[in-house]
Amino acid sequence: MINKMTILKTISTIFDPIADIYDRWYDEPEGNAIFREETECLSLLRGDISERWLEIGVGTGRFAEALGITHGIDISLPMTSKAVRRGVHVCIGRAEQLPYQKQVFDGVLIALTLCFLENPAKVLQESSRVLRENGTLILGTVPADSPWGRAYIRKGEEGHPVYAHAHFLTIKETVHLFEKMGFELRRGCSALFWAPDTPSSGVSRVEPGIASEAGFVGLLFDAHHAGV
Repeated sequence: MINKMTILKTISTIFDPIADIYDRWYDEPEGNAIFREETECLSLLRGDISERWLEIGVGTGRFAEALGITHGIDISLPMTSKAVRRGVHVCIGRAEQLPYQKQVFDGVLIALTLCFLENPAKVLQESSRVLRENGTLILGTVPADSPWGRAYIRKGEEGHPVYAHAHFLTIKETVHLFEKMGFELRRGCSALFWAPDTPSSGVSRVEPGIASEAGFVGLLFDAHHAGV
């Protein structure tokens, strides 16, 4: 049986060597266009509230910096070193065992990380624990049955070094998982309406609601049982 430390090392091994390449991709035309729409989508859900938020899977800190999130956790030291330089207070650790006290955050962001989690249900349980009563969790995800999700799944099946380790969920599966863990969906927002592997038109299209053809969907959940 593979123990948790082995899994932790495996996931870290995936992302550690590509930290520089991953971060630079966001400055390229394609990466910048995708990031711009994803950030706008998440920002519309979060609003301009200056509360204490945590990003789980903070990576290099791009989303945290753009959204004004001051705290983050990740398992990759090379990735988080860049997040620190972006002003994020980072902890190195596992999302399944958050190193924080109960009810210390107003909100939690999980952006493009759910598909790589060893135990998503445990991460949501931990998120609920660190959230204050009636706290908020925002998820940014690529739906498995969207054009982008199908493209990434295909790349994974072909041996892509990152997507081969991802497990994408449909929106229906995602909402069911969150509701099972005590979260209630309040609203959604959709982005990335152009086809994968084609250039963006340069005009952002971000729409309220959950669109089946969208390659990126943001979901805002209420955590009524936070801290339990």
